[in-house]
Amino acid sequence: QVQLVESGGGLVQAGGSLRLSCAASGRTFSNYYMGWFRQAPGKEREFVAAISRIGGLTFYEDSVKGRFTISRDNAKMTVYLQMNSLKPEDTAVYYCAAANTITVAVATSSQYDYWGQGTQVTVSS
Repeated sequence: QVQLVESGGGLVQAGGSLRLSCAASGRTFSNYYMGWFRQAPGKEREFVAAISRIGGLTFYEDSVKGRFTISRDNAKMTVYLQMNSLKPEDTAVYYCAAANTITVAVATSSQYDYWGQGTQVTVSS
């Protein structure tokens, strides 16, 4: 079992920044791909970003490329999502997730075995 706890969400004006953190506990953190997903009201959950086990590979959804950065600190068992130049359309509940094996694509939510409870990000215009 892996437990994931997100933090760092909040209310920010458009153009501002937030840094989300996801602290893991349980099994060896470095065994897992880590991803961030988000879900806005009335919409399906969508992929935001992912990072490989050691952090050498990162993946982003097109709308966040150049604005968001995913990183991880395996010693601290934490994954981060630095979000800059935030837009109102980034408003959503953000979830982190852990995948032991990626067989299809990092953007596919069914690949992930464990999920956090989510943290709300609200961007005002």
